[in-house]
Amino acid sequence: MTATDSSPSSSVRPVHIAVVMDGNGRWAKKRGFSRLEGHRRGVENVRAMVENCVRHEVPYLTLFAFSSENWRRPKKEVAWLMRLLDGALDREVKTLHSNGVRLRFIGDLASLAAGIQKKIHQSCELTRENSTLNLTIALNYGGQWDLVQAFRRVLMAVQQGEICLDNLSAELIAENLSTAQIPNPDLFIRTGGEKRMSNFLLWQLAYTELYFTDTYWPDFDTKEFEMALESFATRERRFGGAEHDAIEMEVEDVHA
Repeated sequence: MTATDSSPSSSVRPVHIAVVMDGNGRWAKKRGFSRLEGHRRGVENVRAMVENCVRHEVPYLTLFAFSSENWRRPKKEVAWLMRLLDGALDREVKTLHSNGVRLRFIGDLASLAAGIQKKIHQSCELTRENSTLNLTIALNYGGQWDLVQAFRRVLMAVQQGEICLDNLSAELIAENLSTAQIPNPDLFIRTGGEKRMSNFLLWQLAYTELYFTDTYWPDFDTKEFEMALESFATRERRFGGAEHDAIEMEVEDVHA
């Protein structure tokens, strides 16, 4: 990082950022708004997140839009969230496409309304060849659900004689997850002050750097995004290994 550039060095920039966009309801309550207004502001802030990733050349972004557990919320709130999604697909897809963003959706999409399913399919087809940013929306998604689906596919392949059970591996399971076509996240961001994964990308986050902030999602702006990148830049990612120089010093001490 230079003295004139406050952005993190590209050499330590995450390739894939995954985000739990939490705090919409509390943001609204703090300002005397309805929870529904909080969700609307949260949807609007997705555009800023996409723009920040493009600006900082982060090629993969995954957003947790609606979990499989969110169906337990009041029916009015769920219906409002679905209307927001439907409207966002109408408004934003052409703009995303013109800016080179590729859309993907993961989750149990078959449980969604037919109209939304159709728009999701059309948006994925329209943006399929884009490469500026790979934007994945986790919708009616749960990490446990994802793992169960992967295990089912593997077990079916074993039953059909396509693979041998002795060849079962972490790589094989990963190849059958909904995220098989994209790299695992380097950086996980959760807004809103909670410090848990909430059943999001459980397998994929095994070696991901975690960043939690008290800032509510509608207030997570460019400054907050760059603070997360700065934090990531300070992390030493060893993926279960040890620092080489430290090991060398310890060996030298033993033989001294």
